[in-house]
Amino acid sequence: MATATSAAAGGGGEGAAASGGGDDKLRFELKKWNAVAFWSYNVQQDTCAICRNSIYEPSIENQASGVQDINIAWGACNHCFHLECVSRWLKQNDVCPLCQAPWEF
Repeated sequence: MATATSAAAGGGGEGAAASGGGDDKLRFELKKWNAVAFWSYNVQQDTCAICRNSIYEPSIENQASGVQDINIAWGACNHCFHLECVSRWLKQNDVCPLCQAPWEF
């Protein structure tokens, strides 16, 4: 259990926590903690440069076939695209569509 105390030396401030000291009084006791997390892809851009769809939405190819999966491919250059889009691109080219660096996953 986590506890916090008020500062006793010199009058202490509101909400201050002291570590040690003679007159420390228990301010509150944490009984339950509900953490909420948010995540997102760490990408430089938020659209696929090949299909121009948002990287967080299915690719044009997947939307046309009714598939709602989102597969993202990152290159060594840190550019990202839908996996379906970049796979189709890599059949004809072996470089990143944006920076022309040799493509490596």
